[in-house]
Amino acid sequence: MTRESLATISNQSARCIFLDRHGLASAPRGPGKGADLQTLIAALGFVQVDSINTVARAHNMILLARRPSYKEPNLKSLLERERSVFEHWTHDASIVPTEFFPHWRLRFRRDREKLIGRWRNWRRDGFEAKFNAVLKQIQDHGPVTSATVGENEERRSGGWWDWHPSKTALEFLWRTGELSVCRRNGFQKVYDLTERVIPGPARNQVVDPEETVAWAASSALARLGFGTSGEIAAFWDLITPAEAKAWCQQALADGSLIEANIGTADGGKRRVYMFPQSLDQFDNPPELPSRVRILSPFDPALRDRKRAERLFGFNYRIEVFVPEAKRKYGYYVFPVLEGSRIIGRIDMKAFRDQDTLRVRSFWPEAGIRMGKGRQRQLESEIARLATFSGCSKIDYQTGWLRDRNLEP
Repeated sequence: MTRESLATISNQSARCIFLDRHGLASAPRGPGKGADLQTLIAALGFVQVDSINTVARAHNMILLARRPSYKEPNLKSLLERERSVFEHWTHDASIVPTEFFPHWRLRFRRDREKLIGRWRNWRRDGFEAKFNAVLKQIQDHGPVTSATVGENEERRSGGWWDWHPSKTALEFLWRTGELSVCRRNGFQKVYDLTERVIPGPARNQVVDPEETVAWAASSALARLGFGTSGEIAAFWDLITPAEAKAWCQQALADGSLIEANIGTADGGKRRVYMFPQSLDQFDNPPELPSRVRILSPFDPALRDRKRAERLFGFNYRIEVFVPEAKRKYGYYVFPVLEGSRIIGRIDMKAFRDQDTLRVRSFWPEAGIRMGKGRQRQLESEIARLATFSGCSKIDYQTGWLRDRNLEP
């Protein structure tokens, strides 16, 4: 089938469907705890964990954007008491529904093969000899952190990459499934034996690698709405691009997938896969509320930067590692969503010792006019985040509302 004969989905419809699959196509509502929160995380697939806390950490902002009543202890309850979610790796550290744990065994096996050689080359020698000692310490004395494992080992100050052997062993045993994160102290991971963290039904279920490949591909596409084989592979980062491509080709051949052209923000087209039943939804996309939401840079809808740029025309780069004098926007800038459009980005930070959220700058995207109504909505959302971050005051810096026609 040629590109020209495929169904073509408008960019606007594609945005609406994509945001709907990511829980951003309806007004935020729900208790944001217990079964409601569990259902939300399962619908998203995972929630990325990030340490930066300029306003609130990424996982909390992701959940707050969809559940205004969400509170940080609500996620801790699922992770640490109910054990209905667990922490492991997707494209990065993430919170994942425990029901998906059996499919992570493929990752455990592949990470063992991949990391053992890599870490021999760039970690300190001797970590493999520490595996049994680390496991015995945890078995006999309970959960550990990287600071309490192998307490008699030399700790250098060569940088975050210069782990002592027992810390490397600890991380390796987590990445390969023998250990699990049972909680966090502040933001420090606490590790325990997987058998004491992951409930038996999920821990003991065995699935074949082929079943995991099919699950990873189909569940990724269900959450993306449409995608290339590369985007499908990257969603969970459980399977290879080659495996995703082979799955797509087989599903295309047996009729369980179709191809279509998706309109991009620049007026072009991109060939993608989708489920046939999705066409009806594209013909009648949901109407999105005009509500303004401030998103985490690691929100599931935006974490794939190239996809976000193609779909929304939104170019975003994290400037955390850029020297301050060379930053275009700021250290950690938050995208701002209104309906189906990214309308700008905002630089703000909570100074909790001063009970103040300081708003440094908001830059509207091209073509966005900041009228009084839109500005009120933005300020209302800023106030909501100030409260969530524990600040009762907001300090708008002089000139915070930037003119898009001027260089930042």
